[in-house]
Amino acid sequence: MDIEKLISDCEKRLAPLFERAEDVAFFNQQKVLNAFKKNRIAPRHFEPSSGYAYDDQGRAELNAVFADAFNAEAAIVSPLFASGTHTITAALFGLLRPGNVCLSVSGKPYDTLLKVISGGDGSLKDFKIDFVYDNECFNSDCADFDYDKTKAAIKKHTPAVVYLQRSKGYNWRKSFNIAQIERLCAFVRKLTDAPIIVDNCYGEFVEKKEPLEVGADLIMGSLIKNPGGGLAPTGGYICGRQTLIDRVAGRYSAPGVGLEIGANPHGYKSYFQGFFMSPHVVLQAVKSALLFGEVFKTLGIDVLDESGFDIVRAIKLGSKERLIRFCEAIQGTSPIDAHVLPRPWAMPGYADKVIMAAGAFVLGASIELSADAPLHEPYIVYVQGALTYEHARIACAAAAERVSIRD
Repeated sequence: MDIEKLISDCEKRLAPLFERAEDVAFFNQQKVLNAFKKNRIAPRHFEPSSGYAYDDQGRAELNAVFADAFNAEAAIVSPLFASGTHTITAALFGLLRPGNVCLSVSGKPYDTLLKVISGGDGSLKDFKIDFVYDNECFNSDCADFDYDKTKAAIKKHTPAVVYLQRSKGYNWRKSFNIAQIERLCAFVRKLTDAPIIVDNCYGEFVEKKEPLEVGADLIMGSLIKNPGGGLAPTGGYICGRQTLIDRVAGRYSAPGVGLEIGANPHGYKSYFQGFFMSPHVVLQAVKSALLFGEVFKTLGIDVLDESGFDIVRAIKLGSKERLIRFCEAIQGTSPIDAHVLPRPWAMPGYADKVIMAAGAFVLGASIELSADAPLHEPYIVYVQGALTYEHARIACAAAAERVSIRD
């Protein structure tokens, strides 16, 4: 098999989708640039802080830049958030109170949130808060919302918060695009005043609008995914309505001090620079996801067909052997730990053993090229990210060649 010709032919077919992704990146780059200019970002905002960090201008202006770029009234952007799951947890505990119900209209959330909901000491369940996610509000076959069932669920549960996970997670469904989110928000708002909050991970800057621009009230995400641009070493963000951010700020630090404290002894340059770079880096990841999908679909492998509304591509490999070979190929073409062989293991927060190929400069960064999969049938691998399209092209060729080997 001529892998180079296969990839070249796929790129020709993808040209219209690549062109659309480039148009989106240009639009979003202008949006981010305008946020920097409006807030008059200067070298003094890169400086580190210590202690309580009262009057930390870098922290304040980073919040302002994110808020303006995402069309929010306010934002919390901080290296003190350990992950996207941490930001979602802070938002949930900030907005919900004992006896409340949070209704997920996107079904079961990502694995790492399950213990936050009901998995142990300190979970929402321990505080008499219900998180309902019985897949009753959307049709997983077509990955769209079932509005009749959504209406019935809202009437049944009277939620204090309506929750949406934008990305597919470890589910065989398409990620929700902005048009779907806009229709859902308009529909839900007719039924309840409860805040609509969105797990925005993997979705930032893949389209020209963000969920807050189409009716959502709060978004949360990780800085080692899209908005960190591959440069942020850690952290997360929460953006949205001022009143909601004020409530969540008490969980970010402590009630009464909120956003007034929170030092960063290493400075903010990588966070500002990463956010500035993120529309371009997301473009690389979107093009990479499109290429992986087209190549493996051409090879006759079942691919979840999406058109660039996510940086994740789900590929149903069908066997444990193929899955491991795929991940070995990704790891073997990584800039870091290329000599390492990935193997399934019991990762914290996951229900099944997971195999992960992630030779990244920032450990676990999903905006860098990586691939992971829960180890169970039908052995679906989720490949995401790429700081450069060229790197993804090299890795895609290696993965296609390895997967083509007969079991």
